[in-house]
Amino acid sequence: MTAIDRTKPVMVTGANGYVASWLVKRLLDDGITVHAAVRNPNDEKKVAHLKEAASKSKGQIKFFAGDLLKPGSYKAAMEGCELVYHTASPFTTDVKDPQKELIDPAVNGTANVLYSASEVGSVKRVVVTSSCAAIYTDAIDTVNAPGGKITEEIWNTTASLEYQPYSYSKALAEKKAWAIEKAQSKWDLVTANMSLVMGPAMNPGNTTSESINILKMLGGGEMKMGAPRMGVGLVDVRDVAEAHFKAGSTPTANGRYITSAHSTNFLEMGKVLLPQYGDRFPLPRKALPKWLLMIVGPFTNKLFTRPFIRKNVDVPWNADNSKIKKDLGMTFRPMKETMEDSFQNLIDEGILKAK
Repeated sequence: MTAIDRTKPVMVTGANGYVASWLVKRLLDDGITVHAAVRNPNDEKKVAHLKEAASKSKGQIKFFAGDLLKPGSYKAAMEGCELVYHTASPFTTDVKDPQKELIDPAVNGTANVLYSASEVGSVKRVVVTSSCAAIYTDAIDTVNAPGGKITEEIWNTTASLEYQPYSYSKALAEKKAWAIEKAQSKWDLVTANMSLVMGPAMNPGNTTSESINILKMLGGGEMKMGAPRMGVGLVDVRDVAEAHFKAGSTPTANGRYITSAHSTNFLEMGKVLLPQYGDRFPLPRKALPKWLLMIVGPFTNKLFTRPFIRKNVDVPWNADNSKIKKDLGMTFRPMKETMEDSFQNLIDEGILKAK
């Protein structure tokens, strides 16, 4: 791909989301005009932080209404853009109807955005926010991967509508994106496959993110008796924004990029916070035994089913992030910085209170 013309606007779907907000700020700071597509541009509570970011930057922001389930609703925002970021997608594990709440918005939303990209003449590259969940379901899948770690070559084959439907939705949506890309030759596609994203939210009071729930569990006392050594990958939201920025602005960027900094687990994440916050918050200090979780887990949290515990607790998580470092020159923040900034963010907002 030839380099993106930096005088042209750049479109971001779901622009007020947790990751997207930082990406919008990064683009604005670079002097770029951002076409921010959100569900309701008139909802001040959800867009004020983006307006403020624009006022302190060299760039400009223009808001557009966009709906994942409404075909063509992103076309107006896309006009004149060579680069499109599709970040809008549901992220929640608390669902009653996975097909309706996860699969349909993820797959149909991706299709809507990409079909519009094919119809709007200016688009040269689309960067889609995908997930490591499109590569694996459980930590055991990373152990069983060739060489004991997941790479960009691997696709999730273990999730289903019944088991881990969120992961299933990410795999289906990304597969749909690559199928649409292959059927045309106007634009190319790059995906950022993120692990668990932590770090401060630009709009914490209005951010719906599973990561905030995890921080609340760690700091709110739910895990004071111990945290499960549940294997996960971790990456800072600000690094994810930078990875997206580079994926869009590096002409040679191609294919999928595992966007993950650290292989860790819930206990380790809690322990990193102890030196700074351990005297004021009931943070976990020891591991919750797997056998105990097998007994009580299913009663305390519907995510903790016995098959889930078996495949994730006391199982290491490993991913190969060498491609993004080599191709895009990415470096990642230390885990301590990410966790402390995330935690402090929730304290400052009054979401977490010292005991």
